[in-house]
Amino acid sequence: MTRLLVGPFNRVEGDLEVTLDIEDGQVASARVNAPMYRGFEQILQGKNPHDALVYVPRICGICSVSQSVASARALADLGGITMPPNGQHVTNIILATENLADHLTHFYLFFMPDFTRSVYAQQPWHAQAQARFAPETGEQTRAAIAARQRWFTLLGTLAGKWPHTQSIEPGGSTRPVEAAERIRLLAKVREFRGFLERELFAAPLEFITGLADEEALWAWHAQDPWRGDFRLFLSMVQSTALTSLGAGPGRYLSFGAYPQPGGGFAFPNGVWHAQTQALAALDEGAIREDATHAWLSDTQGPLHPREGITRPDADKPDAYTWNKAPRLAGEVIETGAIARQLAAAQPLVSDAVRRHGGTVFTRVLARVLELARVVPMMETWLSQLQTNEAYCVPSPVFTEGVGVGLSEAARGSLGHWVVASRGRIANYQIVAPTTWNFSPRDAAGTPGALEQALVGAPVQDGEATPVAVQHIVRSFDPCMVCTVH
Repeated sequence: MTRLLVGPFNRVEGDLEVTLDIEDGQVASARVNAPMYRGFEQILQGKNPHDALVYVPRICGICSVSQSVASARALADLGGITMPPNGQHVTNIILATENLADHLTHFYLFFMPDFTRSVYAQQPWHAQAQARFAPETGEQTRAAIAARQRWFTLLGTLAGKWPHTQSIEPGGSTRPVEAAERIRLLAKVREFRGFLERELFAAPLEFITGLADEEALWAWHAQDPWRGDFRLFLSMVQSTALTSLGAGPGRYLSFGAYPQPGGGFAFPNGVWHAQTQALAALDEGAIREDATHAWLSDTQGPLHPREGITRPDADKPDAYTWNKAPRLAGEVIETGAIARQLAAAQPLVSDAVRRHGGTVFTRVLARVLELARVVPMMETWLSQLQTNEAYCVPSPVFTEGVGVGLSEAARGSLGHWVVASRGRIANYQIVAPTTWNFSPRDAAGTPGALEQALVGAPVQDGEATPVAVQHIVRSFDPCMVCTVH
């Protein structure tokens, strides 16, 4: 058996290292290390609860809106606040803008460039991959960067700036939308729709979301295998092992995405189990964070986040990461777009996961389909804004109590827990999507989702950064700075 350290990874937000034990040309075991400590949970202690809305967006430069939304929901829960419908719609649009930008960035800038590597030089699509997806110079890479830049101008109108947006409050959005602005915003959403329909899918969004199963997907692909970037990706899937590479734990968590006025979500919450092929109710109270193998104090054992402790212990024996190990009812969980689409019973994703499980292919498939599903939702939310109705209600003075804010970032389930005492934050804990997916082993020695997914990955002779490992890691799209908050 040999040991291989892979990292630091490029095209990853934050620092990441993976230690692999290699036996007979494949990964026998893996340990995932988040080597950077930032301490936001400690920084927030003693602050005015409302000040969290200034601090938490600065956890991350690419998913700052997600942190703002989760924090605002925690404070809304603490203060018993309900957003007016306009505020809910605009908050959803702001969050969706960031989430879809992350999906676009993941596909074009993080995931697809690995197919330009020389290991694939003999594949019939390699020249196309280089022309389209080469970092900085690929024609589609450049087109996606331009589309992303124009897409983010939505947030100039709705939120003043991005990242570190400050317009999201517990009571809604502080920036009302005028009638003329709504028309301009809708035009920007439709421009983005045009990019997706022209470049990514080469088909209408509604056609893509209407594909009923994998058989329909491959039949459509066969009509013109290289037309559009999504179909080129499918051609790559056909000639590689992506359908079986990187199998996860088979349990998928969604906190529910884009809550709607009057109740419910655009994408439901729950836990989807591969064994039963069914969605179970979410029990937030069953979450525990295990710090056995983190460089953090674990003297009190696994704790629910509202009682969580973030106390560094850099010399702790048997620790290998700054990341805690969250578990739901003691089980390892995977989260992300794949979880949201399984919870929503999206037909194509459900069929693909039934056939292959949670793999590199099905994770990327779910993210791409979410682009097609959410853009029409944004058009609807803009049309539902009511002139002269409130966008935000005032927040009370936050003094005592506990608040929980659950949301869905691009990478998956994000939770904020705030405990207030005498008008100050007594405790603030965050469990981010990458905290779930990139968790270390727990007290029972059970590996986290990525650690499990890496087992069995092929490693070719002489590979210092195995391409299969790169594909698996990038299919989860890690955001390490959110992990080590």
